[in-house]
Amino acid sequence: MSKIPQVKEFDGFPVVTAEKMKYLDRKATQEHGIQARSLMENAGRAVARETLAFAAEQLGKQPGGLKAVVCCGKGNNGGDGLVAARALKEAGASVKVFILPPKESGYGELVVKNLEAAKAAGVPVQMTAREDLDAMAAELAAADVLLDALLGVSAVGKPTGPVHRVIQLMNKSGRPIIAVDIPSGLSPDTGHHSGVFIMARLTLTLGFAKTGLMAAHAQKNTGVIKVLPIGYPPELIEEARG
Repeated sequence: MSKIPQVKEFDGFPVVTAEKMKYLDRKATQEHGIQARSLMENAGRAVARETLAFAAEQLGKQPGGLKAVVCCGKGNNGGDGLVAARALKEAGASVKVFILPPKESGYGELVVKNLEAAKAAGVPVQMTAREDLDAMAAELAAADVLLDALLGVSAVGKPTGPVHRVIQLMNKSGRPIIAVDIPSGLSPDTGHHSGVFIMARLTLTLGFAKTGLMAAHAQKNTGVIKVLPIGYPPELIEEARG
């Protein structure tokens, strides 16, 4: 069993495991009345703000001249990416979303709502299909920046199928990648990977840093790590320190 790094604090916030993160999310909703939809909206908008700051500082690009591609998974990490895409579009950037096909039961409620909202805002959304991968590779290479919203803290094991291929295409594009919460393919707890993982220039981790991001061996894949506050109340932040 890989060891979980014992770093307690980063960026002034407590560092948590994936299990604790899920517990804190549930508690935010059940005991503090903060809707999961609000947390996702806050997360996506914070990601968009940091993406625009990265584009200005690192790429010399203002929103009107920025071309971003957001690669979304089928879960809530993908939902965060959809919110970010909508916020980037509102700021004047050119944005395209690629989203993984849903499970047989369809996308979750939050993903469906934000998929509809992104389309309503004029964001082009395309489902990733095996036959479209060449065209997708060309779009990734033509972008200024890529957002990785494929896999979040609930993902376990080696990425397979379409997500495996999308990770490879993103890395191969040579474009700077911003990871939403964690670079897809890295273990949120240990920072190890199984051979298929995003190599990010910047990791925007949501609410609290995850223990895996603190591992020395993960640093070359995370790039710069920033914690983005997304609206957790102070008492929940204090509880996360315990």
